[in-house]
Amino acid sequence: MATSKAEDQKEYVNEQAVANKFAGMRSELNQIYSKITELEMEASEHLLVINAIQPLDPSRRCYRMIGGVLVERTIKEVLPAVQRNKEGIEEVIARLNEALEKKKKEISDFEAKYKIRIRKEQGEEKDDSARKEGTAQGVLVGPAGGSE
Repeated sequence: MATSKAEDQKEYVNEQAVANKFAGMRSELNQIYSKITELEMEASEHLLVINAIQPLDPSRRCYRMIGGVLVERTIKEVLPAVQRNKEGIEEVIARLNEALEKKKKEISDFEAKYKIRIRKEQGEEKDDSARKEGTAQGVLVGPAGGSE
């Protein structure tokens, strides 16, 4: 971690170094977003399982996957474990959301410090102009003096 602090304090001398650092920061932000999304899906799956087995008889047999091995247990044993796992996932999501906010602030500070502006790529600009052309709907008319 000491190297990252020294890296943050370092002044970037050329535009390419600033652009590379900024791209790395945006990549980290995207990774955090994707991890949060993945964990939210996992938490919703845990909630589905909890809702499915909660009304059932606690002595009923159920199966649980532990480390790639399917294990036979009872609902009374499995339900608390699934609830703990869901709570743990929600805690991790909360920590990742905090890290996300810190990273957003770090990126905005970096943008302000180096006066970074994000511009559209040329391909996107062409798409925008194509959309504008496509929105104008007219009538195609043939020559006035038709030869029949």
